[in-house]
Amino acid sequence: MPEEPAFVEMRNISKRFPGVRALSDVSLSLRRGEVHALVGENGAGKSTLVKILSGVYQPDEGEILLRGEQTEVKDPRHARDLGIAIVHQELNLFQNLTVAENLLGSSMPTRGILGFGDRQAADQTTTEYLRRFELPIDPRTPVHELSVAQQQVVEISRALVQRAQVLIFDEPTSSLTEHECRLLFKTIEQLKSEGLCIVYISHRLEEIFHIAERVTVLRDGQLVSTGPIADTDIATVIRDMVGRELEDLYGQSLGSKGDVVLSVENLTSPGHFNNVSFELRAGEIMGMAGMIGAGRSDVGLALFGAIPVSAGTIRLGKQPVDIRSPQTAMSLGLAYLSEDRRDDGLFLGMTVRPNITVSHLARFARFGFLSYQAELAEVQDYIRTLDIHTPGPEAMVMNLSGGNQQKVLLARWLAIHPRVLIADEPTRGIDVGAKGEIYALLHHLAEQGVAIILISSEMPEVLGISDRILVMHEGQVAGELSRSEATQEKIVTLATKQAFPGAEVKGYNYG
Repeated sequence: MPEEPAFVEMRNISKRFPGVRALSDVSLSLRRGEVHALVGENGAGKSTLVKILSGVYQPDEGEILLRGEQTEVKDPRHARDLGIAIVHQELNLFQNLTVAENLLGSSMPTRGILGFGDRQAADQTTTEYLRRFELPIDPRTPVHELSVAQQQVVEISRALVQRAQVLIFDEPTSSLTEHECRLLFKTIEQLKSEGLCIVYISHRLEEIFHIAERVTVLRDGQLVSTGPIADTDIATVIRDMVGRELEDLYGQSLGSKGDVVLSVENLTSPGHFNNVSFELRAGEIMGMAGMIGAGRSDVGLALFGAIPVSAGTIRLGKQPVDIRSPQTAMSLGLAYLSEDRRDDGLFLGMTVRPNITVSHLARFARFGFLSYQAELAEVQDYIRTLDIHTPGPEAMVMNLSGGNQQKVLLARWLAIHPRVLIADEPTRGIDVGAKGEIYALLHHLAEQGVAIILISSEMPEVLGISDRILVMHEGQVAGELSRSEATQEKIVTLATKQAFPGAEVKGYNYG
């Protein structure tokens, strides 16, 4: 059977920026009804390549063929006119507009000769698109009231509204649960059956082996390999990405644990979670799993003083504490690594230096004046220790890769010498090499006696790095699993409260 001809061909694409050669002689072909995975570490050139395809950048060399004809994609609007749409990794929605307004944009239906907006028709169209994800969202809800995962679904649906022929997914599952991922994959299968060309960028390599027909690997702006997914495996793809073997991604857990550092008893925050209880020991990494909306992140925020609690007790050591603000939490030795580093963690308009030192500036004060040299010395030390790839302390943090941005945030919290670190989605949107470095840092902190709460939607991550796993369901603790007994099936069972025969976990016996 003859091979399907390419619908899009990018031939010998090169792109330079001042001081950087982002792409060098890279080619990519896309076929109808096929998912083509594009992988590589941050900085490998993936984003530059798809930005050229979507009209954001113009190539310095090379050509693009669409339906066999040479095409110049002039700008993003022209790309949309050509049927090329992109679902961005970092959400690109208008926060103060409704779901329907974001989804339909200039395509909002109108009625009457004066062209007034037809709200009812807009709501109906929006609901039909969101139904693909089985997500009951009111079309008139302002986007800023949605969770990150719900906003991601709106972003994906908005691209589908454009009836694109080429659809680029840039880390589409970075904020989705296992259930929501399955719904996304089901939608992608439907789009494939309709003949769309799909570019799928993801750092979750297990996803690409589930969803893609072909995979292209970039490294340092160059094409390393391309071919059918059936002819390769995860180990080979990782080796092509990083240029070396990457053994034991999740690392090893320290065997012995110390005394109880944090104990939580019947903690309740109305509308968020109820009667949550657990203990956490020095040197322990406790994973928190569950569906989005189960209350995992809310528990972390409450411990950090960002969400008020109405009942329950928090103890550090044996001492009850009243944490009503992040400032109090930090003074007690609690640190919170935010789920959304760009919006809730980093000051994107500032450099690396203040992003690291902002939590403890008083340390550098001398007679009411900041000592720049003392501040700079500490920042340079963290850049070396955490291997933060940056031109220097005064480089803009927005220009760093996702993995290096996450290291900057980790440096900020390490600087306060925390007793407890709450890490919410610590590897969201970063490449496999950087993930390994983040896991190694978490293990190193645990070995130093820091107690860690790991909140993650990535099942392999929770299973791979946690000493113990607490599973949440609808704001309550559904059960607890030791490292030895934890499996994906048992976690999903607790997270969804769907029993399966023979599963025995702490507090539950599904016979």
